[in-house]
Amino acid sequence: MTDAVVIGAGPNGLVAANLLVDAGWSVLVLEAQPEPGGAVRSAEVAAPGFGTDLFSAFYPLGIASPVLRGLRLDEHGLRWRHAPTVLAHPLPDGRTAVLSRDLARTATSVDSFAAGDGRAWQDMAEDWQRLSPALLEALFSPFPPVGAGLRLLRALGMNDALRFARFSVLSVRRHGSEQFAGEGAPLLLAGNALHTDLAPGAPGSAVFGWLLAMLGQSVGFPVPEGGAGRLTDALVARLTSRGGRLECNAPVSQIVVRNRRAVAVRLADGRTVDVARAVLADVPAPQLYLDLVGAENLPARLLDDLSHFEWDQATVKLDWALRAPIPWRAEGAHGAGTVHLGGDMDDLAVYSHQLEMGQVPDRPFLLVGQMTTTDPTRSPAGTESAWGYTHVPRHPRADVGGELRGDWGPDDRRRFIDRMEQQMEHYAPGFRELVVGRHAQFPLDLQAANQSLVGGAVNAGSAGLHQQLVFRPTPGLARPETPVAGLYLASASAHPGGGVHGACGANAARAALRSRTTGRLALAATRHLSGGEPAARGAAASPRSGA
Repeated sequence: MTDAVVIGAGPNGLVAANLLVDAGWSVLVLEAQPEPGGAVRSAEVAAPGFGTDLFSAFYPLGIASPVLRGLRLDEHGLRWRHAPTVLAHPLPDGRTAVLSRDLARTATSVDSFAAGDGRAWQDMAEDWQRLSPALLEALFSPFPPVGAGLRLLRALGMNDALRFARFSVLSVRRHGSEQFAGEGAPLLLAGNALHTDLAPGAPGSAVFGWLLAMLGQSVGFPVPEGGAGRLTDALVARLTSRGGRLECNAPVSQIVVRNRRAVAVRLADGRTVDVARAVLADVPAPQLYLDLVGAENLPARLLDDLSHFEWDQATVKLDWALRAPIPWRAEGAHGAGTVHLGGDMDDLAVYSHQLEMGQVPDRPFLLVGQMTTTDPTRSPAGTESAWGYTHVPRHPRADVGGELRGDWGPDDRRRFIDRMEQQMEHYAPGFRELVVGRHAQFPLDLQAANQSLVGGAVNAGSAGLHQQLVFRPTPGLARPETPVAGLYLASASAHPGGGVHGACGANAARAALRSRTTGRLALAATRHLSGGEPAARGAAASPRSGA
């Protein structure tokens, strides 16, 4: 028997395990894949000698996270590297908005689009510096963040608190037009909002765009030296040095529930591990409740809420091994770790609208990572390890380009790879001539490599306002506690959601450490959701994908 089992060795699961071990608990982490890390892994897949981050790559939330900072992962080999500039958004006419950790350089860039925008950007950065300590504390705390929320209110003052509340529901397009006269600054914000599944016109997209842009401005978009897997290596090394155990190739098939309490986990190979205190699940909410717990142990209202759970859009990712740096037409793109390719605000809106309609975009918005530019250890000198990803509908109903079937078979793959690389050629003529190796991951490839990337969704659920804060993952379950005593949701399906920051795992671990109140909280959650007993055996409902 062990004090706690953590299901899933992604960053949230490993953070949770580390905090429990620090508290003196015996902890076993069970990972279905052959290696730990979840979506924080790296390998040489495009060509020998070219390191690729298989999923996530840049970690502004990671370097800013008080959770990860508190683990002192530098003592276990983690080193951060930065590109010369953070981000570039080139336009087809050659103008480029550049985000740099040098505030003056960013201001000069956006001011070139419209006089006065540089000063407005500096004002925004000053506001961030004033608010960010309390804001980040609130973001990474369990909901509701009472203490941090009060500190944020004091930092804002009553009048600005009302303005901030209005800002929090604005679209990034509206916010950009209110604050800036030119295109450059709004495009930096909108491109960052598109790191989630939020369109330029979506309510709440302003906050996401602002958060990532200001993190880029203040701490950059760093990468672990040597590959994303080095972050996982540091988490694992810290865990095992303190007595925690990790077992890979160990998929869990069931969480055993008796008298409304999680008491054991059953593995796919038939083994059962008894649990004395808690089970923490770093898996998406629908998988946890419907596959591992079972409808017979859950309130009927929760099952109904899960039927409305919305996944974020699917993803297609290409990794390239290039014999030389990308030959950008726009000078400002050469030193940027991240490059956004998608045209102007109208182009971004059209792309997002096509996704909303279930159409595969004809001109996909590409988020491009120049990894050797950021970390020279990723490939031989004079070369570039790069990747680009874009979103596609979870269930395509049509192709705007008129050439795809929507089944992502061999023909679709070849044609869509061509479409993505045509976008690269538009901004960097001669790009294809530099490709010496290529690796493609389509939605089901991503899911096969990491079961938490369901259908190619990378954020464990939509970031829309209807599925944030008190609504994440479902109404009434905004904290790590679940209707099953001793069971905690530790994945990005929980508040505060996607991104490599460890907060979801940390919140679950801290809830588990308050074990004396576990039963009371779980019973209260059950009563809130159902008004009584769990659903009848066999009443399972499969969650519907998409909106």
